Amino acid sequence: MRIIEQEFAGRLASGAATTCLCWRLVRADGFVLAVTEHDQALDVDGTLYQPGAALEGASFAQSADLKPGHAAAGGALAHEAITETDLADGLWDGARVEVIRADWQRPDLFVSVWSGRLSEVTRGETGFEAQLVSRKAEFERPLGRVYARQCDAVLGDARCGVDVGGFPGLSCDHRFQTCSEVFGNAESFRGFPHLPGADFVLLGPAASGNDGGRR
Repeated sequence: MRIIEQEFAGRLASGAATTCLCWRLVRADGFVLAVTEHDQALDVDGTLYQPGAALEGASFAQSADLKPGHAAAGGALAHEAITETDLADGLWDGARVEVIRADWQRPDLFVSVWSGRLSEVTRGETGFEAQLVSRKAEFERPLGRVYARQCDAVLGDARCGVDVGGFPGLSCDHRFQTCSEVFGNAESFRGFPHLPGADFVLLGPAASGNDGGRR
C-alpha cells in the first residue's frame, strides 16, 4: 500500500500536479545514478536527480501476495553514465533500483512507486534491455539447507567427493545405503538418514498403555 500525503493527493485529484518519474540506481560497487524524465534537475528528499530517463518503456506490477512483483523495462537503458562497456561487463547486474513520482513544481511532494533490483541485463534488438524484480523476490530465495533423509549433493561434485571415473555407468539415487555400500562414501553423505519419518510422527500411544519407556 502506498502512502500519499494529503496535500499531494489533493493536487493529483485536482489535476494541478505536474509529475515525473525519478530513478535512483545503486550498483554493487557503490556507484549511484539519480536521473529523472523531467527536462531539469530536481532535488527530491536530499537526492539531486539529473535530466535523462534511465529506463524507457518500463511498467510496474506489484502483487498483493508474496509472489515477486516484476517490472518489464523494454528498450535501451538510456543515459550517458550507463555505458555499453559497463553493461557488457555486468557492472549493472543486481543494481538496486528505487523509483518515485514527484511533482516537479513542488519537489517536496513525492510518492514511492517501486523498489527492487536489476536482475538481468541483456542485449536486445533495440539495445540493452533490463528485467526488474521487486524486493518481494528476496523472500523466495532459499536460505540454509533442507532437512531430508536423502542426500542433496550431485554425484561427483565438490560436496559429494566421489570420483565418478571409478564408477562408470553408475548413477546415484541419493539414499544413504547406496552412498555407503556402492560408493563407500558414507562420511560425505549430505543428507540426514536417521531423520524420523512421517510414520514415526503419526505414531500414537502403544495399545498396551504408556509405561514411561521409549516407543
